Amino acid sequence: MSNPSQAVRAGASAVAAREVGEAWRAVVGSVPVRFGDGASQQLSQVVAQLGCQRLLVVTDAGVRGTGAVDHSIKELRNTGSEAFVFDGVEENPTTAHVDAATRFARDLDVDGIVGFGGGSPMDVAKGVNFVLTNGGRIGDYWGYGKAKLPMLPSVGIPTTAGTGSEAQSFALIAQADTHNKMACGDPKARFTEVILDPALLVTVPRQVALATAMDALSHAVESHVSSARNPISQTYSREAWLLLARSFGVVAEGRVASDPQARNRLLLGAHLAGAAIECSMLGAAHACANPLTARYNITHGLAVGMMLPHVVRYNEAVAADGYDDLLERAPVQNATSLADALENLWGSTGVDLRLRDHGVEAAALPALAAEAATQWTARHNPREVAEDDLLELYQHAY
Repeated sequence: MSNPSQAVRAGASAVAAREVGEAWRAVVGSVPVRFGDGASQQLSQVVAQLGCQRLLVVTDAGVRGTGAVDHSIKELRNTGSEAFVFDGVEENPTTAHVDAATRFARDLDVDGIVGFGGGSPMDVAKGVNFVLTNGGRIGDYWGYGKAKLPMLPSVGIPTTAGTGSEAQSFALIAQADTHNKMACGDPKARFTEVILDPALLVTVPRQVALATAMDALSHAVESHVSSARNPISQTYSREAWLLLARSFGVVAEGRVASDPQARNRLLLGAHLAGAAIECSMLGAAHACANPLTARYNITHGLAVGMMLPHVVRYNEAVAADGYDDLLERAPVQNATSLADALENLWGSTGVDLRLRDHGVEAAALPALAAEAATQWTARHNPREVAEDDLLELYQHAY
């Protein structure tokens, strides 16, 4: 990179020329998106346009506790629609959560579904849509394109800037017994419309905001160099990286609630990173993260964040151009490589970033590597990765 300070100014001015704070509407991928502070108050208008009158709203207790869900439901009921809230979703949802939400909705004759929350409620909302409309169990849809019947209209409202689930046609659901993650995808599972309301990020606790921001940045990085990358996915991932990297310091300092422009960038960045995944894929950092979450219940965003710098260094021999492309768009102080930049960003958080700090035993690393080698994202890493390579990555992170 010839002149980092010039690159900082160029990146900043490029975004400043089209700051994302004003309300707007656009089609991203194939999904209509509404953006702006207070946009979640348009839910009643959206569902009316979709022709829905009996809505299943899938969320979790924490999000419902903020009052945002019930406020939207009040607006729905004022327009003559009915809403039934399932708030039993938990972090890293399993087949048990989809089963419980499906039982809740089975006899309600709902004609639409709303996923309101982080990635977990939105994934469960998609999972319920599969089962309510096409029958069977969610595990029957592991893979892609297995839903034969139409699915219900659905709306995604993210309350964290993390997974980008609202931009994707996959529901990530873990098996309740093994905690192995299943990717259940189908074009019909995409949300019919997405509402991005940055005001909803105000109530996100700092630790949650950190983990979700790490996840979103990881999505931008891995999708940008994935073996399935393409010009469209890289367009999304570049812009996502620029938006997210510029605002990560605000997250690290716990100032998201007081910085509206950072909220705008974070939420849009996370959505674009999710759109990049939808038309490319991820890589070895996510393959390594899933067993850490399954075995040790480490929050997904933190798990993938811990692994990402080591994966980036592993991939540099074949992906240096892609990584330099990102770094030149949003350089990080005192970083001459993307791996350095990520470690500098993560280091500003004060979060423990070694596997040993999260209860992982050294003796367990070979088993983790064996599990990581079975993850579908490993197949899309830009540099071929085998079980021995994954073990070495875990050892670096330990």
